[in-house]
Amino acid sequence: MRHFIPAIALVFAVIYPASAGKVGGVCTYKDIPLYGKVQVVKSFPDLKVQVVSSFPDLKVQKVGSFPDKCGKWQFVSSFPDFKVQFVTSFPDIKIQYVTSFPGAS
Repeated sequence: MRHFIPAIALVFAVIYPASAGKVGGVCTYKDIPLYGKVQVVKSFPDLKVQVVSSFPDLKVQKVGSFPDKCGKWQFVSSFPDFKVQFVTSFPDIKIQYVTSFPGAS
């Protein structure tokens, strides 16, 4: 019986890794690239985002043009690549604003 519990824990860890649902290795969340033109909305977002000062899932650099690398976001009012809603609880991802070195943490 003692060997049965670790085996279940191992299966659970493989099926549900600790980082499940957060920023993927190719800088995506649920197939949404986490760079590009971003529109802030109050409803029907692609992502719910919480701004934090430590332990972010993604470090975000606000840019005026060329948001072509992981974590570089250009805020726009129309024609976004994806839409975000800022929340204070239950976010899809947590971000921290930075002035350099954006990307997955």
